[in-house]
Amino acid sequence: QVQLVESGGGLVQAVGSLRLSCAASGRTFSSYCMGWFRQASGLEREFVAGISRYGGFRYYADSVKGRFTISRDNTKNTVYLQMNSLKPEDAAVYYCAATSNNKDVASLRREADFGSWGQGTPVTVSS
Repeated sequence: QVQLVESGGGLVQAVGSLRLSCAASGRTFSSYCMGWFRQASGLEREFVAGISRYGGFRYYADSVKGRFTISRDNTKNTVYLQMNSLKPEDAAVYYCAATSNNKDVASLRREADFGSWGQGTPVTVSS
């Protein structure tokens, strides 16, 4: 099972930007589709963005589409989440996740679809 470690969270002002990183262990990073989820205090963990094995297909929750960009660098075993135009409602703990399921990647939006999780990195957005 792949080990995931997020970094890059912090406090930013509304309309600001932040880039999260998730470093993965293992020798077969490209075997995994990757995703980002977030969980605000008192709320369910929700899907944010997903990316196929080689980065050719990316998909997003409607709430972040046009503002967030997921990408990956398989030579560095790292997936990124570029967060622009941040809103207070984006504040949450952000988690990266990995799945060996690479079929119909756009359907991989549930926690149960992902078998490996990072520890989370908190993002706070001030107004």
